[in-house]
Amino acid sequence: MLTRSVICLFLVTACGCGMKSLEDQTKKSPNSIIGKKTQDIGQYDPNANAKVSNSKINATDPITAPTSAYGPMLERISKSHIEHALNLYQATEGHFPKDHDEFMTQIIKANKIELPVLPGGKQYQYDVENHRLVVIDAPVEAKP
Repeated sequence: MLTRSVICLFLVTACGCGMKSLEDQTKKSPNSIIGKKTQDIGQYDPNANAKVSNSKINATDPITAPTSAYGPMLERISKSHIEHALNLYQATEGHFPKDHDEFMTQIIKANKIELPVLPGGKQYQYDVENHRLVVIDAPVEAKP
């Protein structure tokens, strides 16, 4: 009986020896965008030939569907947050921000809005003419 107890105790302690600590296992990569915030919102130029993201989830594989939905869901949530702030501003001031600087000062900075960093190099931009936040897909480098 004592021998079995000693063997079990040895096996239990030996099994955990090769494992990393919980802190090391849960440490995020320095390149991770999870949990990072930004106030970097550019001005949208419709003549720049930039592709505006449609914020649709394109999930074909049931295994990777949740990860492929992450970016579009962040886009939708961010757009609705800014749309709400713009509607409140328009209701109180009687007009939408007249330019990008007023948008940044009166909407983003005044409300202390920080948007989640988007995956894949996508960027937030403010469309002054249509009074909305758009997400621009990462520019594609031309191959020589």
